[in-house]
Amino acid sequence: MSIFDGLPIPKDKSFLKEELSRIDESWAAARFDSLPHVVHILTSKDGEGEVKVLKEQSDIIEEVVDEVVHAYHGGFNKAIQNYSQILRLFSESAQSLGELKVDLAQAKKLLGAHNKQLHQLWYRSVTLRHIISLLDQVEGIAKVPGRVEKLIAEKQFYAAVQLHVQSSLMLEREGLQAVGALQDVRSELTKLRGAFFYKVLEDLHSHLYNKGEYSSDVSSMLESDDAIPTATAVTSSMNYSHSLSRRTRKGDGDGVYRPSSVDGGSSFDGHNEDGTLDMHDDAAPNGYTPTMKANGGDARMFSRQIPVWLSDSTPDEFVEAMRKSDAPEHVKYLQTLVECLSMLGKVSAAGAIICQRLRSTIHDIITAKIKAQAGRASESRPGLGHTALPTVAGLHYLKDQLEHHLAKHKRQNGVSPTGTLAVSPVSHVMSPSGTAQISARDLLDSVLDTVVRIFENHVIVGELLESKSSQQLNMNTPKTMTADVSWSNDSDASNDTGGFSIGFSLNVLQSECQQLICEILRATPEATSADAAVQTARLASKNPSKDKRDGSEDGLTFAFRFTDASTSAPNQGSDLTRQGWRRPNVVQEGYGTGAVLPEQGIYLAASVYRPVVQFTDKVTSMLPQKFSQLGNDGLLAFTENFVKDHFLPTMFVDYRKSVQQAISSPAAFRPRANAAVSYTPSIGKGRPVLQGLLAIDCLAKEVLMWAQAMPKFAGELINYVQTFLERTYERCRTSYMEAVLEKQSYMLIGRHDVDNLLRLDPASTYLPNSIDGGTLETNNLDAESNGVEMELSDILLNLRPIKQENLIREDNKLILLASLSDSLEYVADSIERLGKSSSKAYNHVVENEPHHARTSSLPPKDLESFAEDYRKLAIDCLKVLRIEMQLETIFHLQEMTKREYLDDQDAEEPDDFVISLTSQITRRDEEMTPFVADVKRNYIFGGICPIAANWSIKALAEMKSINLFGVQQICRNSIALEQALAAVSSIDSEVVQMRLDRVRTYYELLNMPFEALLAFIQEHIDLFSAVEYMNLLKVFVPGREIPEDAHDRLAEILPS
Repeated sequence: MSIFDGLPIPKDKSFLKEELSRIDESWAAARFDSLPHVVHILTSKDGEGEVKVLKEQSDIIEEVVDEVVHAYHGGFNKAIQNYSQILRLFSESAQSLGELKVDLAQAKKLLGAHNKQLHQLWYRSVTLRHIISLLDQVEGIAKVPGRVEKLIAEKQFYAAVQLHVQSSLMLEREGLQAVGALQDVRSELTKLRGAFFYKVLEDLHSHLYNKGEYSSDVSSMLESDDAIPTATAVTSSMNYSHSLSRRTRKGDGDGVYRPSSVDGGSSFDGHNEDGTLDMHDDAAPNGYTPTMKANGGDARMFSRQIPVWLSDSTPDEFVEAMRKSDAPEHVKYLQTLVECLSMLGKVSAAGAIICQRLRSTIHDIITAKIKAQAGRASESRPGLGHTALPTVAGLHYLKDQLEHHLAKHKRQNGVSPTGTLAVSPVSHVMSPSGTAQISARDLLDSVLDTVVRIFENHVIVGELLESKSSQQLNMNTPKTMTADVSWSNDSDASNDTGGFSIGFSLNVLQSECQQLICEILRATPEATSADAAVQTARLASKNPSKDKRDGSEDGLTFAFRFTDASTSAPNQGSDLTRQGWRRPNVVQEGYGTGAVLPEQGIYLAASVYRPVVQFTDKVTSMLPQKFSQLGNDGLLAFTENFVKDHFLPTMFVDYRKSVQQAISSPAAFRPRANAAVSYTPSIGKGRPVLQGLLAIDCLAKEVLMWAQAMPKFAGELINYVQTFLERTYERCRTSYMEAVLEKQSYMLIGRHDVDNLLRLDPASTYLPNSIDGGTLETNNLDAESNGVEMELSDILLNLRPIKQENLIREDNKLILLASLSDSLEYVADSIERLGKSSSKAYNHVVENEPHHARTSSLPPKDLESFAEDYRKLAIDCLKVLRIEMQLETIFHLQEMTKREYLDDQDAEEPDDFVISLTSQITRRDEEMTPFVADVKRNYIFGGICPIAANWSIKALAEMKSINLFGVQQICRNSIALEQALAAVSSIDSEVVQMRLDRVRTYYELLNMPFEALLAFIQEHIDLFSAVEYMNLLKVFVPGREIPEDAHDRLAEILPS
């Protein structure tokens, strides 16, 4: 920046600045040295040019200096002129002050001469001014009753109470007490106070039960008809009540709001500084115009604005708090009404009247809601459709449809709708998913939701009344006001809320809800609560106001229909009657739920339980900390005790009777007579499950559905299911034993060695999946598999001779075992699925809802253990059938050793015992086909071929002789048996053919000469065992020559 930038050079000389900028700043140094410049000029080639440049720069500097001097010279002239003017003004001021002093001295002399007269005039002016002020106040107060009535008519209650309280205080002032003309005004204000109180209380009562203009139900109707209130409003009211108390303590020290002056002054005594009361009918200090008040809703459209019901109020601390509050509209309105009651000193009286009307009002609300729902149902029933059915209106249609479906379902399963086998102790309407349960749940949800909304308002009002009551304990009432009888009566009860509290309200609400539930369940108070009468008498004998004083409210417990507190403010009984507030009768009529519910009864407890739990959770979330225990001691405790002490025992007895009837019926374990031709694995398509077991499965599922509806009692209900399953298992075991008792097959499967072999048998893979996994490992090991079959076959063959009385000869018993096996497997699978679902549900309740978990309910026993027992019995049935068919085969084929096969001609038919065996196999296969799956029939009939092949080969050792026709007869027998087994669709015919071909090959070896036989053995040494090859030489075959050393030669070939 150049040092010449600040020079005052005019705009028309701006080129001088450019010229100055070209001059080196070294010329302006504080210690200028001219020698370097002189040397530069002397040594320059163009010395004259350099000198010329210096002269030009010198001219520019001189011109700049001229401009600067000219500019500063003008300023100096102006400064000198101003200074001269200042000196002149000072001189004139000094002269004027001197004259003023002289005038003041003369005025002092004149005023001193008339001092007494001036004092008299001043006193007179003050007196006149005071008289004018009193006249103005009298004129203003005379208009107060009319203005208060106008504000009440417009529902500007807070503005009215402000005006009333301020006017009352004004009348007690010293200057106005002696005015006789105001006695009528004072009397009118006293009467108006009582009427005003009942107006406010009536509006508060309407809003307590969501019937008012600003109720939450009304304000949320356009948003949602089923909106559930939250605890936000309660929290807001709690926060406001606490902040309110702190602010009032700083204000006047008497614990109540004192509104400021009507004209907007800041004094809290209701007067201006000059003692006047300034009132204007059309004043709108908060900015609202009459048009805005008429429209009403315009002010609500904007947040942070004064509510419409406070539009005529004088701005004060309460109005400011309402303007800044974020609470919902209905909460603000309730706060306003309680504030009005507090300013009127009527907190106790209001609480007493609310207590008296609480029960009857709740009863009427619940009754009206039920009637409305019944009316909607009756209106919508004529136009009932099949696709969209209202919950209540579709009850009759659903009932017909369900009955038709149930009959169809029973016919599909072979159960006659009119049969004697009862499935459920309750009708389908009352079942866990029946229409009665749905209707009861919907009805109770609707009623309890309404009660929750009402209780939300009671919590807000209860906290506000309690806060105001505690504030009035320290209120300094004006001395003159105590002379008023009506006002002094309230002062005695101002330390409580007239018996009203959150705890009292909750108990009454829950009591009415309990009465409704008892009506739905057709229960009586004596049946539901043993100590209800004692508790009711104890609660009725107490004075609620005293209870509230000593804090005993925290220990208040819930009883059925206890008497309402009848306390009220002293000397208010006649006033209540005059105003139309009569004390309600405690005895109430029923609610008329029969018009909505298709059926009533104890089984509706399941649909009652969950709404009650949800209701308790909502109520508990609303309760302040000191009342938190009341939420769990009321309706939920009653419902849980009812379910525990009455519903569950009744259910157990009813379902136990149904189980007993199902398993003891003659048709319970009788296979279906009209079974299908083939087996159907789906129960919906007619799987022939035994009727008794099918009924037990339905009952178990139904009981577990009750457990899902009441997860807290899942442990007890699962124990019931276990008891029923245990009894059913014993009945199945009895039926099983009746079929197999003293039979050889039953005794065999009980042997440890036979049981182990059956487990190792490859055919055990066809059994239900409860056998050890080791069985599957041997499935592909042919050598070991054959060894197991041979060992088991030897055990059975060693039992010869098989007697007929040791066999199950009745085909119906075998069919029963087959059907019982399949039915047991079906029930086992169903139990296993139910056990997994119930375990998950129980664990979910224990983990996620610990406060709903019963301490007496132990974790339920795993139902899978019962499923395992059922499955084991089903396996035993299949094992008995398999062993029975093998023993039956031995019983018939053992006849081979009793006859000689020395026929003289070729027989055209198999032996009679073979014909009997094959016909029996075919008949039993046809009879069992509808009752067991193919894999199970494979297991039952698959043991015939191995035992028949093994015995046919071993039987040769017991034969003495056989000829060519005998060999052909045995081959014909094996072919007949092969054809019979191949006809069984579940058996692999190739395996049967391979085994019986081995038998025929063995007997055809008898027709070979010894040398040819020896060559065959050398080529097929592993086809038969050494003993079997030796037995070929022992039997006598006519026409066959056997060398003497035949046995030795054969022994040399065979392995030792």
